[in-house]
Amino acid sequence: MRTTSARLLALLSLLQTRRDWSGAALADRLDVSLRTVRRDVDRLRALGYPIAAGKGPHGGYRLRAGTELPPLLFDDRQAVALTVALQVAATSRGSGVSQDAERALHTVRQVMPARLRHRVDALSVTAVDRPTSRPAAPVDADVLLAVSAAAHAREVLRFDYDVDGGDLPARRAEPHHVVTWDGRWYLIAWDLDRDDWRTFRVDRMRVRTPNGPRFVPRPLPGADVAGFVTGTFRGCGDAGRWPCQGTVILDLPAATVATYTRDGLVEEIDAGRCRLTLGSWSWPSLAAAVARYDADIHVVGPDELTDAFARLARRFARAAAGRNPARVRGLAADG
Repeated sequence: MRTTSARLLALLSLLQTRRDWSGAALADRLDVSLRTVRRDVDRLRALGYPIAAGKGPHGGYRLRAGTELPPLLFDDRQAVALTVALQVAATSRGSGVSQDAERALHTVRQVMPARLRHRVDALSVTAVDRPTSRPAAPVDADVLLAVSAAAHAREVLRFDYDVDGGDLPARRAEPHHVVTWDGRWYLIAWDLDRDDWRTFRVDRMRVRTPNGPRFVPRPLPGADVAGFVTGTFRGCGDAGRWPCQGTVILDLPAATVATYTRDGLVEEIDAGRCRLTLGSWSWPSLAAAVARYDADIHVVGPDELTDAFARLARRFARAAAGRNPARVRGLAADG
């Protein structure tokens, strides 16, 4: 029979695996009575876990979000993945969270069982930034979170903006989107005092509290974020100088694509997809540059990029045919 501590850990693990559990289902999985389940739920609540109880003859339980972060349970694969992610964050320049990530990595490693600690110690990951013409600008994590939260809540942002060390009056803006470009974080916003769109460097912002009133978002020039940003920075980065420029949607997380993209614009769509805008000297070379991400691709535009993918597809098919003359003739006829 399990000890109380072991049973509590098992109960917590079950509550983390799916959204809702009936009391009877938990009792059956833990091989205990409903009364024991209720008592164990109360113990977990006392430890800080926000467990909601549903009404009904058998009751129901859900682990919901709380105001503080209680201890968490991870399986072996999750623990290794978490450690790798923290190593990357701890060694990334200019992220604003490298020191916090390093402390979190040390904390996680301390509580790992020996079998996992040995695996993690053998896996050393370092994030190496590509060389750039200018140093990365470190961003305060609290400022980045505050700016992003205001954009998400659609609340007017009040902030001091340091330009060349000058002491200027506070700015008021309707935050629209936070983006990264060439190693720096930027806020796209409607400047209420200048009655126009502006792009602000987040590392130069000092947010004032509280935020202003809520607002209805204005339509962004350029149809989307990628169009606006590439237009704003045209001539300031390599993507703006290329004669051929296109936009695609990749079935990859934005963080993964951003790691290998210096001169393009990466915009998160959801947890597993992102929008990528790149430039190149020709349409086929641009298509080939996108193909290197090894993910499913949806071309947003322009049509020249779609045509370039079709040309490369025929070219690659002929290359894949190898030295088989019949296959080469068949592919040439198709192309």
